[in-house]
Amino acid sequence: MTETATEGIGPEDEKLITLARASRARNGAPEGAAVRDETGRTYVATTVSLPSLGLTALQAAVAAAVSSGAEELEAAAVVTSSDTLAAADLAVAADLKAPLVVLAGTDGVPRRVTST
Repeated sequence: MTETATEGIGPEDEKLITLARASRARNGAPEGAAVRDETGRTYVATTVSLPSLGLTALQAAVAAAVSSGAEELEAAAVVTSSDTLAAADLAVAADLKAPLVVLAGTDGVPRRVTST
């Protein structure tokens, strides 16, 4: 996995950040995530924190994509106050061959792009 500067983020990736940010704000969650599958469909989720189930926002978004038939991801975005992506997030993105994962702050400004 390679971290790069935030150059190379296109308009479609910016849309993922906007969706993730809106979902996070709407639910009052620590994280929001959005993914785009190989057909261009998007899936959005927030952190899941239940007594019997815990998922990062990206894990939840990937689960939604996979349960809808997605086999690969074109891109993923996570909006969080954290400065780094969790190892579990990078692993789940790699499972679906996501070429990039964008980490954005709660203000929606991209901080990092990681190539998986």
